[in-house]
Amino acid sequence: QVQLVESGGGLVQPGGSLRLSCAASGNIFIINAMGWFRQTPGKEREFVAAISWNGGRTYYTDSVKGRFTISRDNAKNTVYLQMNSLKPEDTALYYCAGKSGGSLYRDYVHTRSYDYWGQGTQVTVSS
Repeated sequence: QVQLVESGGGLVQPGGSLRLSCAASGNIFIINAMGWFRQTPGKEREFVAAISWNGGRTYYTDSVKGRFTISRDNAKNTVYLQMNSLKPEDTALYYCAGKSGGSLYRDYVHTRSYDYWGQGTQVTVSS
């Protein structure tokens, strides 16, 4: 099994920055990509960013391109989401997720492709 633990969320003013971390443990060799998703009350869980574990290819939803950066430290089994120029609409519960299945574009951006999930970390952007 794989365990994922997110950290780094908090309250930040509009225009500010946060860096989320996701530490993976367990049978991490079965994971081929990690992703970040977010969810607000009354809405479906939304894809934010993903990165392939070995190749490091990245994927982003349009609303965060140029502001968010996903990266990974293989030695630490950790994935990061650097969030800059934060907006109130970025407020959400952010989840880290891992997948071990297919590697087509659709496999990276759909929640159903991911097998392992963290418990989430809250990000609130408010003045």
